[in-house]
Amino acid sequence: MTFEKEELFATTQASGCIDVLVPRCLIGDGANICGLPVDLEGLCSLRLSWKDGKISSIKGIPEDSKLPNEILLPRFIEPHAHIDKAFTWKRSPNLRGSYDGALEANLRNYAARSEEDLLCSSGKSLDLAFSNGIRAIRSHIDSFGKNALNDWDLLGDVRKKWQEKILLQYVALVPLDFWETYEGELLAKRVAFSGDLLGGVVAPPYNKKKTFKSLVHLIQLGNQLDCDIDLHIDESQSSAAAGLKLLLKALEQVENKVSITCSHLSSMALLGQQKLSQLAAKLYRYKVNVVALPLTNSWLLGRKDRSTLIKRPLAPIFELQKAGVVVAVGGDNVNDSWFPLSSFDPINLMAFSMSIAHLSPWDRLGLSPFSTSAAHLLGLEWKGNLAIGSPADWVLLDSNSWVEALSSKPKKRVVVKGNFLD
Repeated sequence: MTFEKEELFATTQASGCIDVLVPRCLIGDGANICGLPVDLEGLCSLRLSWKDGKISSIKGIPEDSKLPNEILLPRFIEPHAHIDKAFTWKRSPNLRGSYDGALEANLRNYAARSEEDLLCSSGKSLDLAFSNGIRAIRSHIDSFGKNALNDWDLLGDVRKKWQEKILLQYVALVPLDFWETYEGELLAKRVAFSGDLLGGVVAPPYNKKKTFKSLVHLIQLGNQLDCDIDLHIDESQSSAAAGLKLLLKALEQVENKVSITCSHLSSMALLGQQKLSQLAAKLYRYKVNVVALPLTNSWLLGRKDRSTLIKRPLAPIFELQKAGVVVAVGGDNVNDSWFPLSSFDPINLMAFSMSIAHLSPWDRLGLSPFSTSAAHLLGLEWKGNLAIGSPADWVLLDSNSWVEALSSKPKKRVVVKGNFLD
C-alpha cells in the first residue's frame, strides 16, 4: 500500500488536516462522533485537524470521501527498558537462554562497561525508539558499581540532549539491600534530586526476614525523599508471588505516599485463581502499578533442559485489570544477555504480545497497556487520548486494519508537535 499524501493531508508549520482510522477507545471527544460507524476491529474513520501542534477539530468523514488507509495512534510509551545495556549481546551472549546465564553475562558486561559503551547503547536505543514513534521511556539503569554516580551524570547529559524528542525516566537498579548502605543513601539522594526512581531486585531464593526488612527500608526511604519506586519482582518460575507477598506485608505496616510499580510479577501467574484474585485486590488497594514483560519472560522463564514450557510465568494481566490495577506492557531488554531480539518497536511488541499474552488491540483493555495505562504509569500529563487541544504527537501506520498492521511491517510516519518527521 502506498501513501497518497496529496489527497490525505496538507501540512504547514505544525498545522494540517488528515483522514485516518482511529481506535474508538482512544477518542476523548465522544460527542463529536456520536453515531459514526466503527468497524469490527474498533477503528473509526475520522478527519483530524490540528493547528500549532495541537488538535483543533475531530469530525467524521463525509460520506462521499474515500476511506482512510492509515491507522493513527498516539506516540508510544515504553514503561520498562534497559537502554544502558541494549545491543550488548555480542559482548555478553547468553546462548542457553537461562535466567542464571543472563545474570552471569550481565555482571561480566557491567564490570567491563566503559563510558563509550554506555553512550553507544543509550544513543542507539534512543535513535531507534524515536524513529519508531516512542515519546517517553522509563529505563532501569544498573547502578551498583564504583562508576554508578558517574554513569548517572552521563545519562543526565543524554536526557538533556534528547529532552525535546523523548521524555526519559531512570530507575536505579541495585540489589535490594544496597539501599541500606551509606553508598545507597548517597545514590538515593542523587536519584531523588533528578526526579527519578529507586529500584531493586526481589527474586528467589528468599531470606524472608532480610527481604522484608529491606523492603520496609526502601519504602521508608522513598517516602522520606519523595521518590517513586519500581521493582523487578518475582521474575521467576518458582516461589509463586513470594516477593509480592512480602511487599504487601511491608505496605500493611508502613505508611506509603509514593507511587510503587511492580515490574515482571511473572510467578504470580502460577497461583490458584482465588489466591491470585486476593493479591490483585490488595495491589489495587495499595495503588501498586504493574508492568508485564511478555517477551523477556517468555524467553528466559519456564526452561528445563529439553522440556517444553507447560505453565507460563507471566504477569496475570487480565486478572489484574479486573481488580482495577493499572497494567502496562513493556519491551524490557533489547539485544542483550536477557533477550537477544527486539528493536524498540512498539508495533513489534504488540504483535508478539497478541500471541503470548492474548492481548487484542481492538479491545480497550488490550490496547490500554500500550497507550493510556503506560502513560498513566509514568505520570505523564497527556495520557494518549485524542481530544480538542491534545498534542498532535502521533504514529501513522500504512494499513487499514489491525491484523494487516501487525502481520506485516507497515511503513510508519511519525508526527511530533504537528510536524511530520523525515
